Amino acid sequence: MTGINRDVILDQRHVPKHLPNTLQSQRLLKLGRSAHVFKDEATMIRVAQAIIESGDYTGTIRNYERYGLFFSEPIGYRIAVDGSTIPLFYGEVKVDANNRYHVIPRTRPSEG
Repeated sequence: MTGINRDVILDQRHVPKHLPNTLQSQRLLKLGRSAHVFKDEATMIRVAQAIIESGDYTGTIRNYERYGLFFSEPIGYRIAVDGSTIPLFYGEVKVDANNRYHVIPRTRPSEG
């Protein structure tokens, strides 16, 4: 299957933790976790639209349908607790049972 062939709604609760320099992404770092953030909100929107239109279904993992797509240019970066970063080229959309989705920049598709 290519793309998401039904109406889905952006779940706004997850947006701030995937944008740079937000309280939510900084909170992840303070908790000792890495933060996966997009370059900016415009990139996040562009990535979500591309995945919804032509992303590959990668399965249902932890109660979310997942769709993903690799990009030729970095879409974001992973920030480690020590402040180091690595570029991210993979975007993933997670869709819950209520057709709400959020998008995440990742290194690769999620695994069960």
